[in-house]
Amino acid sequence: MKIDILAIGVHPDDIELSCSGTLLRHISQGKAVGLLDLTQGELGTRGSAGLRLEEAAIAAGLMGAAFRKNLGMADGFFSYNRENIIKIIEVIREHQPEIVLANAVSDRHPDHGRAAKLIADACFYSGLVKIPTAGNNGAPHERWRPRALYHYIQDHNLKPDFVVDITPYMDKKIELAQAFRSQVFVPGAEEYEKELKSPISGEDFIDFLRAKARTYGRDAGFEYAEGFNVARTPGVNDLFSLI
Repeated sequence: MKIDILAIGVHPDDIELSCSGTLLRHISQGKAVGLLDLTQGELGTRGSAGLRLEEAAIAAGLMGAAFRKNLGMADGFFSYNRENIIKIIEVIREHQPEIVLANAVSDRHPDHGRAAKLIADACFYSGLVKIPTAGNNGAPHERWRPRALYHYIQDHNLKPDFVVDITPYMDKKIELAQAFRSQVFVPGAEEYEKELKSPISGEDFIDFLRAKARTYGRDAGFEYAEGFNVARTPGVNDLFSLI
């Protein structure tokens, strides 16, 4: 299945918390979106790997994603190595996304920046013909390099290179975030009230998500926006594309 956008997160819920409004906007335009989690988030303070996989599947269904996959790398201890790069390359080549969204280049959680580097390099190496990979049927993959790689912004308030208007999708983004009931505060989710607290489990976290989106939207004249960073210089066809 060829897709338009592949969103990759090192932990289940990274995508929902950081770039799901952008994905919802593009899905509404008829674009095909796939989701890829590198780990099962098994080191998370709350919940478990199995529960987070269940929540991730629910969130993908609510979003309308074409698929969601998990590579099963070691949460917190995944390595920058050939094996893990190849795992990502195989998904990129199988689905041939035009755009890849990846973890923040720098963030509070050390996994995020490490994953950003791993994903970025996998996107480049995926275009090299002398790195062979094959599908489940044994047929060799064609080499494929996405046209663009954008890093979504996570906990740290990085200066964005551009923002995407998510105003019509802000409420749905909150719904997707709260699909991870073991991680994010959900009114009435009593089964988690007595568990250990985390930076995203408090009642104020949803307010933080809205405030962050308002902050990124303000300079561009949007009510809510998500911010992205780009390693290369982006180009536009005309000046009116920047309005």
